[in-house]
Amino acid sequence: MRIIFAGTPAFAAETLKALIHTEHEICAVYTQPDRPAGRGRKLTASPVKQVAQEHDIPVEQPLNFKSDDAVNILAAYQADLMVVVAYGLLLPQIVLDTPRLGCINVHASLLPRWRGAAPIQRAILAGDKESGVCIMQMEAGLDTGPVLAEARCPITEQDTAQTLHDRLAVLGAKTLVESLDNIEDQQKNAQSQDDALSTYAAKLDKKEADIDWHTTAQDILHKINAFNPWPVAQTLWHDAVFRIWRAEWIKEHSAQAAGQIIHVSKAGIDVATSDGTLRITELQLPGKRAMSVQDFLNAHSIEVGDHFG
Repeated sequence: MRIIFAGTPAFAAETLKALIHTEHEICAVYTQPDRPAGRGRKLTASPVKQVAQEHDIPVEQPLNFKSDDAVNILAAYQADLMVVVAYGLLLPQIVLDTPRLGCINVHASLLPRWRGAAPIQRAILAGDKESGVCIMQMEAGLDTGPVLAEARCPITEQDTAQTLHDRLAVLGAKTLVESLDNIEDQQKNAQSQDDALSTYAAKLDKKEADIDWHTTAQDILHKINAFNPWPVAQTLWHDAVFRIWRAEWIKEHSAQAAGQIIHVSKAGIDVATSDGTLRITELQLPGKRAMSVQDFLNAHSIEVGDHFG
């Protein structure tokens, strides 16, 4: 088939790499316009664009599809199918109808659970035990289309948004490539979603990163894992913002006030919560790199009885 690929971040680049090594022709790649990145705020190509350029695939970067020119350029590629993975633009119906077989999407959740922008982080934050990927026929609604195929994977207590992202990126690429072998049969037999079971995965907001030590240890651990690597869970320590990258749940209950430091060692900083103890193992102070608690204690002191938050 002639395939147009539309995607932007590293998650999408994994699928593009897999598609390039199939018998299908990637006739064009659509991705978001170059954005400023890094300390120098230099215009930087998306991971998907970088992969496309390495393989001499034509790249299109429209701001949207509101103009006739953008739609006509898309139609001129005469694609059989458009594969969309974390593209970052809502596609109007005229775009969805342009390829012969329409547009399919690789979505990082088990639909209808976690429709929207941040399904990986929301699944961890909610304490879900399982995640996965769905191959979905796209329609005008947000992640509402019928599901062609799915693949599942567990979420462990050690998983961060980054580790789960990396596993799902590989799983999504594999599932998409397998789906292309009989795509038309899968489209005929696609399973409609039950809207009554849907949940919305809202985009992350930095304001959500603050830790409330009066909640449960497990809820706080889920927040730390879900917000790693962005925006990173945080708490106040005196006047400094203390970012917490990694922690573990110690199930023994503490009679101390929530947020109170109850033990300090090279293994971690133990903090009381509403129902147990959380051990911080990796942290970051303003202007510093993330570091282990052992490295932190080599240069700083923190006292038992002190409080976070």
